[in-house]
Amino acid sequence: MTTVTDDEMRALMPTARAYTTVILRTGPRRDQPGADAIVWEHGRRNFELRADGVLAVVCPVTDDTEVCGIGIFTTDPAETARIMDGDPGVVAGVFVYDVHPCRSFAGDGLPA
Repeated sequence: MTTVTDDEMRALMPTARAYTTVILRTGPRRDQPGADAIVWEHGRRNFELRADGVLAVVCPVTDDTEVCGIGIFTTDPAETARIMDGDPGVVAGVFVYDVHPCRSFAGDGLPA
């Protein structure tokens, strides 16, 4: 395992910047007829937000809990909530969400 010194940590910590985490959960209308088509449009919107640099990381959750996904947005919490309020899945009640401010390091990413 790589060893990181205290000096390296002190140099890195000030470079953290603000992001917003969204926890997406199953909504009250997830089992309604047509929900799968709404989920598809939700996914399309996520790809558009990724392409626009607004949704930095999108992670569908694949276990049997009410958590459906986790996203890291480059926008502040208020703007992220505005974006999520327009999500087709949220509008239809297929999903509900929570917004949490967080900090991370620009350039972090998932391994290929």
